[in-house]
Amino acid sequence: MVVFHCNAAGRVKEYDFATLPVDEALQRSLAALFARRCVPQTWTTHRTSRGMWRQIVRFAEFLVEQPEHVRDLDDLSAAMVRRWRNSVVMLNDKRPFTEVALLLHEDPRLQCGPVADELVRRFRRAQSATQSYSHDEFQLIKVAARRTFRAALARIEHNARHLHRWQQGEFVEDSPDWLVGHALSVLADTGSMPEYTMKNARTKEGAHLLKKRYHGPLGGTRAEVTWQRLFLSRMEAAALGVLMMAEYGWNLSVIDGLAVPKASPDAGHDGRPTYRVALEKPRRGAGRYHESRNFTDDGAASAGRLITQALRATRFARALVEQMAPGTDRLIVWRTGNRGHVWVRGDRHPPVGDFRFGVSSFDASLWAQAQGLTGSPFRRGRRTVVALGRREPTQHSEQTFDRSYALVDKRVQAEAVEVIAAGAEDALGRAQKGVLVAELRDRPAAGDVETATADWSLSRILCKSEVI
Repeated sequence: MVVFHCNAAGRVKEYDFATLPVDEALQRSLAALFARRCVPQTWTTHRTSRGMWRQIVRFAEFLVEQPEHVRDLDDLSAAMVRRWRNSVVMLNDKRPFTEVALLLHEDPRLQCGPVADELVRRFRRAQSATQSYSHDEFQLIKVAARRTFRAALARIEHNARHLHRWQQGEFVEDSPDWLVGHALSVLADTGSMPEYTMKNARTKEGAHLLKKRYHGPLGGTRAEVTWQRLFLSRMEAAALGVLMMAEYGWNLSVIDGLAVPKASPDAGHDGRPTYRVALEKPRRGAGRYHESRNFTDDGAASAGRLITQALRATRFARALVEQMAPGTDRLIVWRTGNRGHVWVRGDRHPPVGDFRFGVSSFDASLWAQAQGLTGSPFRRGRRTVVALGRREPTQHSEQTFDRSYALVDKRVQAEAVEVIAAGAEDALGRAQKGVLVAELRDRPAAGDVETATADWSLSRILCKSEVI
């Protein structure tokens, strides 16, 4: 009883409902509901289907522990659903109930009646525990990421110039500079330094070792002086991702899947390119996955400068990937020093040779750990940029911005105190400048005439405003 889910990249994941600890009839009902969502219009990633599968497993385990025997969805009672919901309420995460409840509600047998009412009963939304960074904390993160990436960019640019000089024939053959240039040429063409293979019982391919004549000119065999001369490492790619989050406010999934930005056909006579960056956010729903942003590189402080630097830092890796797998079209490309098979989640782009793509949450956590931080900086960092930097929605609705970013963030609340106090003082000052004075008269003053709303044949109240 297997359900297949094909994600947006065309890769397939299997879910075996026969492994659930419930009756076969219930297994089939749950499988049918699950399969109905395993279509590109509903679930585009394996991450979504995998998350739902985990919740279904928890639901099945809950049913097994109940005194009533549930053969199929018909046997669910309102009391049982209530017990399930109450057991989840004790936890901070309400998804084990809400996500599966909405799935069950799609079954025709559970769309009306007491059980249906319990399934669609709403929870009070839990406040997010994620808070923005302080100003100093966020500055430290940006400085660390900038230091890592700029050092990598400078290294790649330096070696690119050396390679260009070698191609122009500026070095004496077999001199140290010539050997470095030749090694760089091989690296740019193949992704590896000039190597020989030695048999190794641990690997089928054997051990790849740098030829000895290059040891001295290159400065050894370490990654820093060999393949990293033209390619980013894993941690350097993660640092680039952190800088993009800090500059543009994008979340990790968007940065991970960034395509190569397209420069304007006519960059103009001033040489300032404008890049069109295509963004994808599947959680928005069908028909709203894609959008684009334009960034112009018109100086060191411009938003487009980081795009230019990213293109420069990854140009050799992207050129090789295009040769090996035409049409890959990924901006963040880095090389691994560990050859062989590396497991990658089905939603992420598969490796091409020794090259990997994007930034995963694991990569981000490793980078943060290396910098002495706790956890991935992307969630808190994005909250800092969106709620305190931009102060406007970024790839989400106004309602989501208010509910999930601005109104619940303690730093936003603290900064709002002074603004609210200043507004209240201003309102009080304006109120004190004008006083409404009422005067009671028995007869109209000379020159007053009757109107549709003022009949001076009777006593009326005349109000006039005086400025103090």
